[in-house]
Amino acid sequence: MKIALFPGSFDPVTIAHVDILNRSVSLFDKVVIGVGNNSSKRSKLKTDVRIQILEAVFKSEPKIEVASYEGLTVDFCREIGAQYMLRGIRTVSDFEYEKAIAQMNHALEPSIESIFILSNPGYSSISSTIVRDILKHKGDVSQFVPKEALEYL
Repeated sequence: MKIALFPGSFDPVTIAHVDILNRSVSLFDKVVIGVGNNSSKRSKLKTDVRIQILEAVFKSEPKIEVASYEGLTVDFCREIGAQYMLRGIRTVSDFEYEKAIAQMNHALEPSIESIFILSNPGYSSISSTIVRDILKHKGDVSQFVPKEALEYL
């Protein structure tokens, strides 16, 4: 069984995340969305709310599961039996950052392969950080997040 982990904070999930997941699900038997719980970062949304949103967004996709984790992502991959780690790439700087992480993850666990999926060009400027900033200033984020997320924001 081919299992992939798509790790991230998803604070909040964006339409760019949804696009990457929708495009990748056919490649694997199961995709686990791993909601990272980083105690040193202050999140806008609580972990359980981020999980609820993701479960609502993907409720009709049986190959997608949502789970939270703490610690090293490669350890969580081992725990869930994931052989692949999915990452979305929007820009050259994303690629450089993700490449460094992938190389470290490979050093820690050579059996887990990183898979990079290029962002749809129309979504390359969308990030959770920018969405949080728009929210902070009371702006309308409805074009940047899935409709299921709006009631939580």
